[in-house]
Amino acid sequence: MASERTHSLSAVLGAVRRHPGVTQSLLISDVGLGRSVVTARLAELQGLGLVVEDGLAPSTGGRAPRLLRLRAEAGVVGGIAIGALGMEVGIADLYGRTISRIDDPISVADGPEVVLGKAEALLERQLASYADGRPVWGIGVGVPGPVEFGRGVPVAPPIMPGWDGYPVRDRIARRYDAPVWVDNDVNLLALGELRTSHGARGVQDMIYVKIGTGIGAGLVSRGRIHRGANGSAGDIGHVAVAGAEDVVCRCGNIGCLEAKAGGAALARDGLRLAESGASSILAATLAANGTLVADDVVAAAERGDPEARALLATAGQLVGTALAGLVSFYNPALVVLGGGVVRSGDQVLAAIREAVYRRSLPLATRTLRIEPTALRDGGGMTGAVHLALDQLFSHDCVAEWVQHGSPAGHPELADVPTEDRAA
Repeated sequence: MASERTHSLSAVLGAVRRHPGVTQSLLISDVGLGRSVVTARLAELQGLGLVVEDGLAPSTGGRAPRLLRLRAEAGVVGGIAIGALGMEVGIADLYGRTISRIDDPISVADGPEVVLGKAEALLERQLASYADGRPVWGIGVGVPGPVEFGRGVPVAPPIMPGWDGYPVRDRIARRYDAPVWVDNDVNLLALGELRTSHGARGVQDMIYVKIGTGIGAGLVSRGRIHRGANGSAGDIGHVAVAGAEDVVCRCGNIGCLEAKAGGAALARDGLRLAESGASSILAATLAANGTLVADDVVAAAERGDPEARALLATAGQLVGTALAGLVSFYNPALVVLGGGVVRSGDQVLAAIREAVYRRSLPLATRTLRIEPTALRDGGGMTGAVHLALDQLFSHDCVAEWVQHGSPAGHPELADVPTEDRAA
């Protein structure tokens, strides 16, 4: 049970982390504790190697005050972002600044043993080369499917055969003897945007929509990820849409948005255009490569192919129509669009914007911004790192580990209740 002392240690450490280069006087104002208590807690944190001096602030007439910061080099945090066809694995310091990152192609359909084994090998390579012996404080993991956040396990993920109920969190925690948190990949993209993008600075309510192989959304409410009661909030890829009643989705239902507008759907419809001869550009691509992917449809549209442009316009309209309902219901300040389909061209982005502004309530769109993601590369890994850091430095979690000087070696910290576990 955390004591009053550990709670005050947690408060002071959290304030130092939030405000790099803070002075003791400003800390006192921020945490609302007495000068003697803050002085004592800072001395303890410095003794534990968690807080260090970082120069002097300008003098206001007396002795120049010392600047303080979190010793970000005290440990490292791992980030593993697994997608349908690739993964990002890296390590960062305790401020979330990337030290190293590796992108690698995979197929999530190969199953957890193969995919996680590869992720662990990539992580260990970077720890050996760049961590300089610093301990692993925690690891964040993202997977492309629904996740029960409290246990860190995927639940009936449509595109992840063999992953249902697999103990992702427990496996990685045992491997690294560190706390591990697992979340949906789009939640991590939303978190990465929220924590590091200039355009999302100060935003409290946001929707991140990823249009890649599948379609999903991450919801941010009052500055925190909103996961819902069981972790499935934001799964808009499997809402029913008009005009898709005859299309079977990979989840087993009929008429899902993802089955009509996701990357796999674009590739399927592009193949139909190529085989029928309706698109000479796609037919030539198919003949040259033997297959088609969504990027080929985008490339054909950019070359002026009317059939490919029509496919993208339809996909954008469908996503925008579904998103308009969320905008009216949820009233975010910012909608961020990411994923391979959005990054590849402006046509989908324009169609989504048009549908949202046309179909949403006027009050909900009065100040709404709809923007492409600012994190072109490494957004998932960045989000995974910040998932771990947000949990590690939550008030209740810090109060549990601060007396040890580090959360390394305490995987049970992933079970500490925090505000974000219910968010």
